[in-house]
Amino acid sequence: MKLSFHILKAHLGPFLFAFITLMFVFLLQFLMRAVNQLVGKGLSAWVIGELIVVSLASMVVLAVPMAVLVATLMAFGKLSSQNEITAMKASGISLYRMMSTVVFASLILTFLLIEFDNKILPEANHRFKVLMIDIRRTKPTLSIVAGMFSQDLPGYSILAHKTFEQSNDLEGVTIYDYTDPNTNVVVTGERGKVSFTPDYRRLIMDLYNGEIHRVDVRDRSTYRKMKYVRHRIVMNAEGFDFERSSLNAFDRSDRELSAQDMQIIVDSLRKVNAAMFNEMFDDAAVPMAMIPDPRTSIRMRDTTLSSRQRIVAIALNKARMMLGNINRQIQFSEYNNRRIDEYLVEINKKYSIPAACFVFLFIGAPLGIIARRGTFGVAATFSLGFFILYWAALIGGEKLADRGFLSPWLGMWMANIFLFILGVYLTFRIGREAPAINWSALRRFIPKSFRTPESQSVDE
Repeated sequence: MKLSFHILKAHLGPFLFAFITLMFVFLLQFLMRAVNQLVGKGLSAWVIGELIVVSLASMVVLAVPMAVLVATLMAFGKLSSQNEITAMKASGISLYRMMSTVVFASLILTFLLIEFDNKILPEANHRFKVLMIDIRRTKPTLSIVAGMFSQDLPGYSILAHKTFEQSNDLEGVTIYDYTDPNTNVVVTGERGKVSFTPDYRRLIMDLYNGEIHRVDVRDRSTYRKMKYVRHRIVMNAEGFDFERSSLNAFDRSDRELSAQDMQIIVDSLRKVNAAMFNEMFDDAAVPMAMIPDPRTSIRMRDTTLSSRQRIVAIALNKARMMLGNINRQIQFSEYNNRRIDEYLVEINKKYSIPAACFVFLFIGAPLGIIARRGTFGVAATFSLGFFILYWAALIGGEKLADRGFLSPWLGMWMANIFLFILGVYLTFRIGREAPAINWSALRRFIPKSFRTPESQSVDE
């Protein structure tokens, strides 16, 4: 029992360190991509914080398996470099016994990550989508550039000959008001000042020493001109404030559903296809009433040529209609099959990525013992290489499965299967006290700082 706790303790620190580091890297990458959509929208810190929190869910799914690989490499590498692995083997403890506790812990972590993928991640993805739609819909702060018309406000066109960076003052203001389709209004002012109401729903334009020109569109002879000392215009500023949408306002995509919900959709699509094919075969079947009998054939000979041609034309027209209907049903069925494949890909992904926590354990343990180094640099180097290989195979399998070249199950699980076979082979070699794998062809690619003294002496 103490040995099991000792091995788990050796994994816990590196796992937490790797997980936090990876989450920070993923979060930094997200902020760099989203900064252009967040800056200048007048968003509160609460909204930005909520966006970051709901975006963390998708990062957890990737960070946990990679952290498991890093932790396993570091833990077993450290135990090997301090000769603890040798001492355990000398005491009669096999490698399989050392890994059993960690295997059990990885199975628990896999189960928890599957629950996370099906209960928390879909809701987080949906909230993230709704929040991003609301943010994109929010207009940036009104910008008036000197000498250029600003049409950010619906129904108004604003021109200022001079602006001031340190204030909201304007000089030489001209405003075209199109809010009333029956009247054209032009307002001019020597100077003005722009401000928003606290809720950003109204824009207030205070103008000084100007004129108001009003023309009736229906009667061009009706023209009014007024001079003013101070005039205030209140404009609707729709879209400049952040408005929350209801979570039920938008449909959910496959990434916003649990595996159970997607399986229900898949079953319903399959039932639709089955019912459609049954109907298609029923329509294609020739009714008994349409089978000509001898008496009909005799009467057909007695009819005129034009009557026979008309009957043949009607039959051909019905055949074309039936063929067109069958083609439409086949196209609709193919569309449903593509949707089924997409849902099945997402269903398998919700299980294959968490299963990587279990698969990476069999990769990290033997590689850590072989490397005999428990540093983060060595673990990160190996982990990055294997994770890039795993992720490339996962993305490639997803694309091929979506296009129908591979089954959804094989597309999402082939990376796990390959790495699991490789990991079991390496574990078996190390467990049999025969870790002498020929690495000579790869030694020249390993930096000298990462090599063990034994490998350096062999190279020399």
